[in-house]
Amino acid sequence: MIEIELAEWRERGLGENMSQIESAAQARGEAPAAPVFVPGAPLGSATLTQSLRAAAPHMIEALARLEAPEPARPRVAVVLPCHNEAASIARVVAEFRRALPGARIVVFDNASTDATGAIALAAGAEVHREPRPGKGNVVRRMFADIEADIYLMADGDGTYDAASAPLLVSFVARDNVDMAIGARAGIVMQAHRRGHAIGNRLFNRLYGALFGAGFEDIFSGYRAFSRRFVKSFPALSSGFEIETELSVHASQLKLPTAEIALPYGKREEGSSSKLRTFRDGLRILSTFALLLKETRPALFFGSLAGAAAALAVLLAIPIFATFLETGLVPRIPTVVLCTGLTLFATLMLACGLILDSLARSRVEQKRILYLTMAAPRS
Repeated sequence: MIEIELAEWRERGLGENMSQIESAAQARGEAPAAPVFVPGAPLGSATLTQSLRAAAPHMIEALARLEAPEPARPRVAVVLPCHNEAASIARVVAEFRRALPGARIVVFDNASTDATGAIALAAGAEVHREPRPGKGNVVRRMFADIEADIYLMADGDGTYDAASAPLLVSFVARDNVDMAIGARAGIVMQAHRRGHAIGNRLFNRLYGALFGAGFEDIFSGYRAFSRRFVKSFPALSSGFEIETELSVHASQLKLPTAEIALPYGKREEGSSSKLRTFRDGLRILSTFALLLKETRPALFFGSLAGAAAALAVLLAIPIFATFLETGLVPRIPTVVLCTGLTLFATLMLACGLILDSLARSRVEQKRILYLTMAAPRS
């Protein structure tokens, strides 16, 4: 624009003086002197030209700053599912507020019978209520109701180290990790019975055999998630098995994850654990079986087919041996059982193959939904 205006001024004869000055300076091998502004003097074409040329770089720099604003910081939400945690929730809210000053602190009161909600509200947290008992029901509600770029989930019992929260959040924000898990270090000495620690180790190994390795503590409740993980997660579980479903979701979609060993402490005095050894162990085993059927139906139904076929063969071997020796089939009920087992194995194999195709289609749909949302760092 500046060059066009200068050309128009020269065509009108307004830039003759400036041209003469520039020519004389070039002949002497010198740069033309900058114009001197005299207050009250008329603004000539040479002065106007020099002024526009001097101002052009500053105008371009200002326009560049307007066109490229500084990127906004990601919105971080700390979500805390709680059931009867009045003894510890105030301290937990205060610690997370110190660790993440700009974060939104949200407490989900899960059918508590004590003053958990009121104490959390007085501590400065947002309080939502979920009447259906069970951590899975709370997580489903949290992920549906809260809008953020990064979600940090922890328990309200004070066992997780709030000072480590920025580390988990940084993995999501900096490395584009969709789930960062705070693996519990020293859970036997600090907070668990020895039986719980042994069960945790066995379940982790079973998970690796069924769904693939990659996690050392699938039951940790201290996790950071990206928005695209949260909004593509179906959340079908209702209880403590929700952590297993979170891990399976990451394994099924092959999402980038990270696991960091973090301190794990004791519960606050006056607060009791909600875990029940045998009840929750059986629920987790049933969740493993259900998720295996949903995510790897070929393996699930193929295992049933293989077991049925192997049993049919074992039962049929003596019958075939007797038939080859005598030409007779003396045990008709066993023959009928072998026939039924063979038909059952065939049916299970067919179901596994068909459902495996459907499972792959569901994974593709989840993946497409996941990809419609931006990565954390972008």
